[in-house]
Amino acid sequence: MTPPLRLTLLAALSLAALSTTALPATAAGTDPWARAWGENGQGQLGNGSVLGQQTPSAVTGIARDDVRRLSGGGGGAAAAANAFAVALLKDGTVKSWGANTTGQLGNGTTTAQNFPGTVAGLSGVSAISAGLNHVLAVKGGRILAWGSNASKQLGTGQDTTNPYRNPIPVQSLDKVKDVGAGCDFSVALRQDGTVWTWGKGDNGRLGTGNNTTRETPQKVPDLADVESIAVGCEYVLALTADGTVKAWGKGGEGQLGNDATADSNKPVDVAYLDAVAKIFATNATGFAVLDDGSVAGWGRNTERQLGDGTAANRTTPVVLDHLKGVQDIAGGLDFTLAALDDGSVIAWGANAAAQLGDGTTTGTTGTATTTALPPGSAVTHVSATTTGKSGFAY
Repeated sequence: MTPPLRLTLLAALSLAALSTTALPATAAGTDPWARAWGENGQGQLGNGSVLGQQTPSAVTGIARDDVRRLSGGGGGAAAAANAFAVALLKDGTVKSWGANTTGQLGNGTTTAQNFPGTVAGLSGVSAISAGLNHVLAVKGGRILAWGSNASKQLGTGQDTTNPYRNPIPVQSLDKVKDVGAGCDFSVALRQDGTVWTWGKGDNGRLGTGNNTTRETPQKVPDLADVESIAVGCEYVLALTADGTVKAWGKGGEGQLGNDATADSNKPVDVAYLDAVAKIFATNATGFAVLDDGSVAGWGRNTERQLGDGTAANRTTPVVLDHLKGVQDIAGGLDFTLAALDDGSVIAWGANAAAQLGDGTTTGTTGTATTTALPPGSAVTHVSATTTGKSGFAY
């Protein structure tokens, strides 16, 4: 081997190593990769290992600039763990990694994978969402789904006992704008501003006026002019054209924001909110960014994931004055992440599994936040596993 060739090979190997190892937070602005941290027992961080990460590590081969949307799914611990992630790239293709016990990676197998792999034969995708154990994707205004169908969450009208390891069409719907996958149920927003749901109906999470599980999509009645949806584990938020927020599903921890703790099987108003610009639903905590840039939150707060200085659940929105410049919010079982307009990622809540990404396992107190990625990191979005303790930034 000649010296020049050897030097070239060594340089290539060094770049490959950089893409799969944890990088210090101060280096975040100089590398191009999507980042992940926290629990990693199923390879859900996508860095080629199953070792947890206390600071953000590079997701192998997934460059921030190439990602349209990254969605974390699943979660849990020990034998019940099923955490995974999917990434929709700007070229319309999809990559997936992590647990695969119900075929949620869409690669034709049920074998876990600790680095991203392309979902074969899938292109032209415009939206994607990972739920507890299934995935929804929009292609040409129609929906494809894969993973578990045990609660009819794939909307195929077909067999509900076996997982679907490859994308399969959802029945009936067209002209779909966006999708949201929750815990065993699915939500679609059509271009005409209507919302359609299917899958598990417990707690009224389908919003159709009953708790019946449905194997094909049904329109949420008396709901129109919806501009965006945000889907939690067992509840849904919908932002309408006039800036108000509707909610339905499980309400036991205040996640409906309607000054009650009862479930609702039809949409109710989130109280004391108007002029809302964006909505976000974490596992059981809701957030809204208002037109003036302020942030309000409600719902589960037992691990201080709401960030209002208490550990009490909130049944109506409370303004979080300390949060400024918020562009995106995501969260898992007991923590919350926010991407700010300076390119940084902050976090708050529990941290036993290093899900806050700050290099410690110490949770936050009061209204304090901690920094997972510093200003200048060029991050614009965050995500988290649905019921787990893994975070993502891109």
